[in-house]
Amino acid sequence: MRPLPLALFAAALTLPFVSIAPAQAATLPAVQFVKIYYNSPGSPDNGANSSLNGEWAQLRNTTRKAINLKGWTLRDKTAAPDHVYTFDAFTLGAGKTVTVRTGKGRNTSTTRYWGRSGGTFAYIWNQASDTGYVRNPSGKLIDSCSYNNSRAASVNCL
Repeated sequence: MRPLPLALFAAALTLPFVSIAPAQAATLPAVQFVKIYYNSPGSPDNGANSSLNGEWAQLRNTTRKAINLKGWTLRDKTAAPDHVYTFDAFTLGAGKTVTVRTGKGRNTSTTRYWGRSGGTFAYIWNQASDTGYVRNPSGKLIDSCSYNNSRAASVNCL
């Protein structure tokens, strides 16, 4: 093997150094929609509490730390005042999920209840198309999930 001429070697040393960074993984939101179940089981949708609780949205903490969700909101596209769920004192553990059901029930560490009642107008999620939004207490959009399918009952948001 022949040695490189000294001039070629010197030129190679003076070229600008180019660093190629590895592809960055998409940054996940701290709280992310997992699923929206927008068409509660059974027919017809009569507004009974069991039917209202058959529709729900599920959120996941994608971080390695617990997140205090007090003041965070979950809403649909309508954004009418009664279509906004505001978390009270609630901490979502690292990597954990919480399901927010439309009807009434007793809040637990894994399930929260919107508290809606009042018949067929109490449903939150439209059965044909809608968008869910989760915002932090300052109103910053953290994640959203949309669907447009009247033949399905739910949408996986991941």
